[in-house]
Amino acid sequence: MEENQKIKSVLFDLDGTLIDTAPDFILSLNNILTKYDYPELDKDIIRSNVSDGSRKLTALGFRMKESDPGFDKLRIEFLAEYKKNLIKSACLFKGVNELIKFLNTQKIKFGIVTNKPREYAEPLIAHFNELKESAALVCSDDLAEPKPSPLGIESALRTLSIEKAECLYVGDHSVDMEAGIKAGLEVVACYYGYSLTKDNNTYKCYEINQPIELINIIKDRS
Repeated sequence: MEENQKIKSVLFDLDGTLIDTAPDFILSLNNILTKYDYPELDKDIIRSNVSDGSRKLTALGFRMKESDPGFDKLRIEFLAEYKKNLIKSACLFKGVNELIKFLNTQKIKFGIVTNKPREYAEPLIAHFNELKESAALVCSDDLAEPKPSPLGIESALRTLSIEKAECLYVGDHSVDMEAGIKAGLEVVACYYGYSLTKDNNTYKCYEINQPIELINIIKDRS
């Protein structure tokens, strides 16, 4: 990988990186748990597992294994409830607006590579005018394999016509770091998100505690 090449594009994960979707996952999962007379799950537990997806959240909430009878039915019902609440409380993380303005001003392309299925990702992104300039969206159901496979990032690079040495991948989960590294990109760990922390991150990468800090990383590469 070429060192210190100018950054011409940034690819982002979605949940826990650009958008705080945890409040709507918390509401949706606890609504379904209450419906079936299960105790509500602690908000912090749900928040810390949002990036692991609906299977993990369903298993935690209902204290089930994926192989248990009725698991798929409950997961589908949870997702239907989440779809109803998709943009009820979701918001951009503080500083994302300023970060996107900087990218647009500098004519640095940005895109999104997410493990969220397209039926949820598209309307969520469309809700935020700040993200309308996104030049690529790759979702888990667009691919043969989701992250940590590098396929989504590689697809986005082709869409943007950008070389891997000219791009950063930013995410809040180990699958983001792994996918970015496998794709040959330098990666940025978000410690303001749901999963990665300074204590559990074992990847060689840039680190940010808030979105606005990415600006200095990019400036240092100009």
